[in-house]
Amino acid sequence: MDQQTNQSEPTAASEAVSRRGLLRAATVSAAAVGAAGLLAGPATAAPSAQGGHSGGRRRVPVDRISIQLYTLRDQLAADLPGTLDALRRIGYRRVEHAGFVGRTAAQFRAALDAAGLRATSGHTGIPQPFDDATWQRALEDAHTVGSKKIVHPYFGRDASGQAIRDPAVYRALARDLNRAGRLAERAGLDFGYHNHQLEFVPLTDGSTGFEILTGQTDPRLVHFELDLYWTWRGAHDPVDVIRANRGRIRQVHVKDLDVEGGFADLGDGVIDFGRIFAHEREAGIEEYIVERDDAGTAPRSPADALDTARVGFDYLASLRY
Repeated sequence: MDQQTNQSEPTAASEAVSRRGLLRAATVSAAAVGAAGLLAGPATAAPSAQGGHSGGRRRVPVDRISIQLYTLRDQLAADLPGTLDALRRIGYRRVEHAGFVGRTAAQFRAALDAAGLRATSGHTGIPQPFDDATWQRALEDAHTVGSKKIVHPYFGRDASGQAIRDPAVYRALARDLNRAGRLAERAGLDFGYHNHQLEFVPLTDGSTGFEILTGQTDPRLVHFELDLYWTWRGAHDPVDVIRANRGRIRQVHVKDLDVEGGFADLGDGVIDFGRIFAHEREAGIEEYIVERDDAGTAPRSPADALDTARVGFDYLASLRY
């Protein structure tokens, strides 16, 4: 949707319509797929005004735009140097890695350096059960690659594939996140947690995993990398999440939601990113990370993920709010 149709200052009514439409889409989506299939399955969505802030004076700093390399996983596996070079030509200066594409951390760093890119952040899961030595090796890899942030990427399913509903499991995870964050801090790294929609599933005591994680992790040790798509799919407005967790949302995954509840390139879906980014200072956002989970998978080709990367960079660089 053309962001130039947006107005610089949203009215309360327009914000309410946007919020209701997206929450309706997310709620219907979650209900449609059920607890056992929350990561897949379309749902009917009501489109909202996309980015109603294009006349504003604020913008996303270009040097803070990144991309999660999971978006290009198949293309990277086929041609690591060529894909990294293509990202640099698009305009990216920083990336967030999701593993090292079959290389060592040192080899991956060399490929980044050759392309003129920095992996300022990386997704690395904390060991479960937690083990200090294993995590320490991950922190050493983060330093080798040159990252400033290390982020736990996924949680929320039990051994049978069902959504976790036991609050004790989330409380135990919160303790491990604090432990991981303390070691990361000692190593000079910022530690974060990346959400999906599973953290917003109601638990047996009526709370949610996200409430437990934000309430029982130390703000000095654990920040949050808010995935805007998955937050909507969890039937939560990212603005509400920001307001409840001021200063802790230091990174955002910027991915769009289509009218069926699936993925879309930035600007082609229904999420009003300008409305969210208007709260960037309240959130504490330091990185805006483009991502699309299905960018290079059938029916799309791996090379199509570069189109997603290009559209995403151009969208963020041109957005005004």
